[in-house]
Amino acid sequence: MHRHLVHLAVTGVAVVAATLLPAGSSFAAAGPTTAPTAGSACDAHCQAIQRIGRALVARDGGPPGLIVLVDSAGKVADYSFGSSEVGTETPITSTDHLRLASVSKAYNGGVALALVAKGVLHLSDKVGTRVRGLPSPWRNATLTELLQHTSGIPDFIRSPEFAEDITVHPDTPPPRYGLVRLAFPLPMAFTPPGSSYHYSNTENELVGLMVQQATHRTYEQELADLVTGPLGLADTSLPDGVDLPTPYAHGYTVQPGTAPVDETNAFAAGWSWAAGGVVATPTDVDRFIRAYARGALTTPAVHADQFRFRPGSSEPPGPGTNAAGLAIFRYRTSCGTVYGHTGNTLGYTQFAASTSGGTRSVVVQVNGQITPAGAPGAFAQLLAVEDAAVCAALGR
Repeated sequence: MHRHLVHLAVTGVAVVAATLLPAGSSFAAAGPTTAPTAGSACDAHCQAIQRIGRALVARDGGPPGLIVLVDSAGKVADYSFGSSEVGTETPITSTDHLRLASVSKAYNGGVALALVAKGVLHLSDKVGTRVRGLPSPWRNATLTELLQHTSGIPDFIRSPEFAEDITVHPDTPPPRYGLVRLAFPLPMAFTPPGSSYHYSNTENELVGLMVQQATHRTYEQELADLVTGPLGLADTSLPDGVDLPTPYAHGYTVQPGTAPVDETNAFAAGWSWAAGGVVATPTDVDRFIRAYARGALTTPAVHADQFRFRPGSSEPPGPGTNAAGLAIFRYRTSCGTVYGHTGNTLGYTQFAASTSGGTRSVVVQVNGQITPAGAPGAFAQLLAVEDAAVCAALGR
């Protein structure tokens, strides 16, 4: 069946496709595939995860599937609702691959901060000294400001050229510098750098280019050597094309009153690269976020710099009150504080967070793009699931 693409817009490295779709209904909910930690009762937080999770995947315009991992000091409970593929009863599992969208920015932070710890990069490095040919208003932004979204550099996904190019050539991403060039005609969000907050994907692409300039190696090589290799993340990758490793959860466009549309291979991961291209399993995401939040990839001094927070929300917002550090966000929830990142892209919405000591963590993933603007009711339920998961992990 051919689909007529009538609009393409992007939020966060999140591609929202409004399409002409056949009428239909959302996939029915299933119960958790794995019970809470063996030998434990299902407490109020566990019951909330189950109640809200079932309601989320059952609602009109909700995602086909949802998986929640709650890791409390190494005791993992996972809950799965709905389906990893519409038309089947196969749940999303902890070993399925999903697109991480802007959670990839935390991996980017892991690479950059590991290089800062080695003295290869410095938080005070100006992007214009590492990446040539940039517009003059961009050049004085520092690595710190890029990682904390305080550079003022505009977001390439707001470029009309980006929307046109990804629509015409979804399988063929531009060269890495080409993504950044798409933002050249756009005005600065603010000046001078460091004076305000503005979430921009261009900043993370520039961090990737700074990594390559400083090391004379590809960003992918540095990601493998500094993050995925040391942490044993065998099921984490940064592909360039449209395909996901198997097994994987299909990703869908979801809209009320219409059937979900499979967008798993709608565009190449290279269109988001260092800002949103990572693919991983829930188990690997959990392992990563625990290590990242406790500073395992850098030194205590650099980690302390990373954990200096200012007002600023991830995109989409995470549970509770959000604040921005260096490639990590602080989420003050109803039950306590965790640190991590959110993300959404065409077909997937993500949340991963851990306590600062890396002992308790949550991963919440759905195989539909759920945004506050596009689906406020569903997004409110998703935040409620995330909050309940944090409460369960913290045991409060």
